[in-house]
Amino acid sequence: MFHKPAFAPDFLSKKPPPNYIAGLGRGATGFTTRSDIGPAREQAPEEVAPPAIGPMMGGPAIGPGMPGMPPGANGDAPKKPLDDDDEQFQDPDNETGLFNTAPYEADDEEADRIYEEVDKAMDERRRARREAREREELERYRKERPKIQQQFADLKRGLAAVSQEEWAALPEVGDLVRKKGTKKKLPDRYTPSADLITIGGGFGATVSGGGDAASGFATSIDPRMMGGLSTPAGTASVAGDQSGILTDFVQFGQGRNKVLGLKLDQMSDSVSGQSTIDPKGYLTDLNSMVTKTDAEISDIKKARQLLRSVITTNPKHAPGWIAAARLEEVAQKIVAARELAAKGCEECPKSEDIWLESARLNSTENAKIILATAVRHIPSSVKIWLRAQSLEQDVKAQKRVLRRALEFIPNSVKLWKAAVSLEEDSDDARILLSRAVECVPLATELWLALARLETYENAKKVLNKARTAIPTSHEIWITAAKLEEQQGNIGSLDKIIPNAVTRLAQKGSTLDRDSWIKEAEECEKEGFVGTAQAIIKATIGIDVDDDDREGTWLEDAESSVSHGAIATARAIYAYGLQVFPQEEGIWRKAAFLEKSHGTRESLEEVLQRAVKYCPQAEILWLMGAKEKWLAGDLPGAKGILASAFEANQNSEQIWLAAIKLEVETGEYGRAQALLLQARTKADTDRVWMKSAMLERQLGNLPVAMSLLEEAITKFPQFGKLWMIKAQIEEHQLANVVAARDTLSKALKAVPKSSPSAVALWLMASRLEERAGQLTKSRALLEKARLLNPKQPELWCEAIRVESRASNQAIADALISKALQECPTSGLLWSEAILSESRPQRKARSKDALMKCENDPLVLVTVARLFWSERKVEKARNWFARAVKVNPDLGDSWAWWLKFESVQEGDTTKMVADIVAKCKTAEPHHGERWQACAKDLSNTGRSVEEILKMVVSSLPVTV
Repeated sequence: MFHKPAFAPDFLSKKPPPNYIAGLGRGATGFTTRSDIGPAREQAPEEVAPPAIGPMMGGPAIGPGMPGMPPGANGDAPKKPLDDDDEQFQDPDNETGLFNTAPYEADDEEADRIYEEVDKAMDERRRARREAREREELERYRKERPKIQQQFADLKRGLAAVSQEEWAALPEVGDLVRKKGTKKKLPDRYTPSADLITIGGGFGATVSGGGDAASGFATSIDPRMMGGLSTPAGTASVAGDQSGILTDFVQFGQGRNKVLGLKLDQMSDSVSGQSTIDPKGYLTDLNSMVTKTDAEISDIKKARQLLRSVITTNPKHAPGWIAAARLEEVAQKIVAARELAAKGCEECPKSEDIWLESARLNSTENAKIILATAVRHIPSSVKIWLRAQSLEQDVKAQKRVLRRALEFIPNSVKLWKAAVSLEEDSDDARILLSRAVECVPLATELWLALARLETYENAKKVLNKARTAIPTSHEIWITAAKLEEQQGNIGSLDKIIPNAVTRLAQKGSTLDRDSWIKEAEECEKEGFVGTAQAIIKATIGIDVDDDDREGTWLEDAESSVSHGAIATARAIYAYGLQVFPQEEGIWRKAAFLEKSHGTRESLEEVLQRAVKYCPQAEILWLMGAKEKWLAGDLPGAKGILASAFEANQNSEQIWLAAIKLEVETGEYGRAQALLLQARTKADTDRVWMKSAMLERQLGNLPVAMSLLEEAITKFPQFGKLWMIKAQIEEHQLANVVAARDTLSKALKAVPKSSPSAVALWLMASRLEERAGQLTKSRALLEKARLLNPKQPELWCEAIRVESRASNQAIADALISKALQECPTSGLLWSEAILSESRPQRKARSKDALMKCENDPLVLVTVARLFWSERKVEKARNWFARAVKVNPDLGDSWAWWLKFESVQEGDTTKMVADIVAKCKTAEPHHGERWQACAKDLSNTGRSVEEILKMVVSSLPVTV
């Protein structure tokens, strides 16, 4: 038994003070769950008064306003935490605080506009790099995280080759996880007995009887086990007794026909008994009827009710009448549509749209009457007058309508232009335009049209008046420049355009530099090249920083070239060269422009000026010498190279160009002498290589081998020297062992980062394959792939080695591995497409285009597929696309020429055009192209000859 303590605290029976939470002092505040929202611990509300501390502690009570009270207890607002800053998320466009009372003046608006333009310009400048970076990130993301359907795309396409027998032989998918588990108990099924059993005699014997085997059915159930139940079936068997009642299914069919006839009778007229269907016009009505679904009919009804409420509640609202009329037109109720439009004209006589809609819905004659009524209500509507003019068939009637319209609206530019366009006589048109510019002095196009119809002197007067009337129009100044150029006054263009830029800037014109460049391009397209050049010269430097001038001008020139404005681009380069005469890059761009779009004389003129300002630019000297050589001026080419030697005494490129010129002209002695001097003055690996190649070409094999030995001693890491030596030993000297030893040393000496390292491995593998050492060839290629990963040439050679050895299964496996390591290699995708069977090539080519869309090898392979399918136009387009992507690939040109030769013949214009374009492109790369061009027997042959030789070696089929 518990006893009450002698002393109990008195506060247990008192009311707790405000804001008191039991256990808060010692941390016992309960717990919260995941579903609770808010802080886990309870806090005291701030608005409740603090507890009276004094009485509890035995001291004086502390109340509001007394010393010792917490802050905010005396009624003041509690202080906010330091991190609770109201201005943290303040909108800068809606300032509060210090600048909330400052007015938003024109200077602020101008500053905001300037900042927006700067941001826009910076964003435009970085857009190309940003988009390129985004594309790279997207491609990298897709490579790292491909979709499931992309990973299994090739496997799903493989299902197309599965035959129906194989598909039918596939086992059904079952639940094998719980195969040995407890089977689910199926519910009981009750099947009704047939009519013959229930009606025709039932079972063969009663329940109580044992049954007879000959009577059909008999039960073996003891009647004592049935609980007093007896069978309802008869005692006769079906087979033994045929006296039972049978079901007549014929009656069911007759009943169905009767019901169908009743339904058809309901379609007839219930009053007269005659059919409401017209048998003669029924099919015609069906042909002319536009079938509408229930949804469309329901939508039309809802829209009709809605629009009816619109025109009823607000009959002065013209768009409502127009919408209602068009709804009836859609519902093919043209009469109702005309009536609604007519009512709309009565309710809204000042709306031109409803009058035009009513005229559109009616016939031509009725439309004329409607528009005549409309102009009485709205005589200042230009649209109504122009519509009335378009309804007239006679030109005189149209002129009459327009002149009547101009009496009411003399300041309409559209009406004046329409009236002038109807005039066949230039004098009448000039009279109309003279009156037009008086009525509409701010119409620039009317002034320009009048100036074009006047003579030179009168046109100058007209343009001066126009410039006075419209001082901010740049079109008037440009037209004046065109007028002077048309009269042959080219010198005055440099005065008119700069004066125009100055005057327009004074008048506040906002035409920027890009707009001026567009105007120059338009002038060039119209044939006014001098005006275009004058515009570029006067405006190309507007709003361009000094540090960005060169890059900006080069971008402008390239943009003009892409738009077809060659003269504009030439003018931009000319101005850039005036500002930066020592800049080699601008000279090269200008020279390439003249080479692509200019004449040989203009190119030579540019190159002569270029080498004067940039004598150290070797490529400019070489371009000048090559142009002289192509023109047949050999002394001129040699003179340019001699001048280049003076400016660049130890230049390897100039030495090699001079040697090549001597070799091409058959001066082998002079070429050998130049090479001897070059090996002394310009001691480089390429000079030694050219020396050995010349001696090999001339048949001096001992001299060539001696030069190669000395060169390899000096430049052991230059792989081409090793390759030439191995070729001489294998082919000319027929010493395979020496060639193998040379290549083995080369693979050790040449670093794997060298551009010729892969070529050395390929050469060594092919040497072993030709020697019959297939296993060693495979081993070399495997070692090469380990030392030089992600090299598609090595994978492709391994695939071809297996294909040549008739190991197609191994080749297919290598293709799959190669595409995993080099997924964007056009060489491997091309090999993969051609290795597939014909039904699978198209799907394979689709995958290839997704991985490397603009690879010329893939494009050529796709074109060959179209060629094999006899899709001539598609094949031609894909061949053209391939040579456009990479014109330096000679194999693309050869395949295209082969295709056109088979399709059209060797003497067609298309074949000649392809040959001409190939000669202009001068390709140097391509597997078949290089094999033919670098053959010693083809030394000195032209591009056309090499092209035809490559074409003759190509197969006709894929």
